[in-house]
Amino acid sequence: MSEGVNHRWVLAKRPAGSVGHENFRWIESPVPSPTEGQVLVKNLWLSLDPTQILFTYEESGENTIPLGGVMKCIASGQIVESRLPGYAPGDIVQGWFGWEDYTVVDDRPQLAPGLFPLTKIPADIAPELAIGTLGLTGMAAYLGTMDVGQPKPGETFVVSSAAGGVGSVAGQIAKMHGSRVVGIAGGKERCRRVVSDLGFDGAIDRRSEDIGSRLDQLCPDGVDVFFDNNALPAMMNVVLARMRSQGRIVLCGASQYYIGDQSTGGLDYISLIMKRVRMEGVYANDSGDRFPEARRVLGGWIKEGKLKPVEDVMVGLGNAPRALQRVFAGENFGKQLLKI
Repeated sequence: MSEGVNHRWVLAKRPAGSVGHENFRWIESPVPSPTEGQVLVKNLWLSLDPTQILFTYEESGENTIPLGGVMKCIASGQIVESRLPGYAPGDIVQGWFGWEDYTVVDDRPQLAPGLFPLTKIPADIAPELAIGTLGLTGMAAYLGTMDVGQPKPGETFVVSSAAGGVGSVAGQIAKMHGSRVVGIAGGKERCRRVVSDLGFDGAIDRRSEDIGSRLDQLCPDGVDVFFDNNALPAMMNVVLARMRSQGRIVLCGASQYYIGDQSTGGLDYISLIMKRVRMEGVYANDSGDRFPEARRVLGGWIKEGKLKPVEDVMVGLGNAPRALQRVFAGENFGKQLLKI
């Protein structure tokens, strides 16, 4: 493809405490051409995830995005030119692409350790679903809920950031396994939708309600599983005080991923010990070998109508920085996507 303009967002300044529009710069460059072993992809959908911010720090190591380098994310698109055997123009693919109109990529893993190689998306799966509920957020929800949370019939399952991409899926998985599910989210409308749209048994607005009092009301017999996507010590201690013996805590995300601000702020370790609570972190990137299983199971639940994909879509490449900001501000309901 020899002509045309490639609009791109590049990293202009490394974040310091928060991420905003000022950290990125909008540029135009010629549409690149693939060399032998590469394809040219026209990007269609971008996935906006909190962990993307980790790659903007110098401390991120080999995966660090250099200043002036295009911002990266999980994305899906259509091949428009191929010099890679097995891939043809028209193929719909996913991988670790740029915040840009067009990306040149080969079929090697794009992110250590061996993750996100160029992959064809089956014809019966929408490209936005492939990077949404069947993407990394779905993987985190599935692995965290099934492997660590292990929800059982009659148990009480509490999930924070319940209106987000991971929390909305984790709560639905627990619900279909017979648990009573209570979500914690920010804002009355998001809490209303967690119950009405996702079928949760109750919801707590962390912005306007006392979490402890509401947990006492909604979970009078205590909490068996806490799927935590916030990593807020104060919230954790409130839930810990209400955990039942042999409870499980899934640590899956954080309200912030800002390096240098990792305080645990007085965690109630005594409750962990006395209640024999198991707390385990889940980082989906470490379990790439489990992704095919997770996609197969999640896809089956979607086709059976047991799992409802929830997507929050912004439109236009120019809105990419704002879409990422929405994730950290807790404004999205469901998986935050951007349609180019």
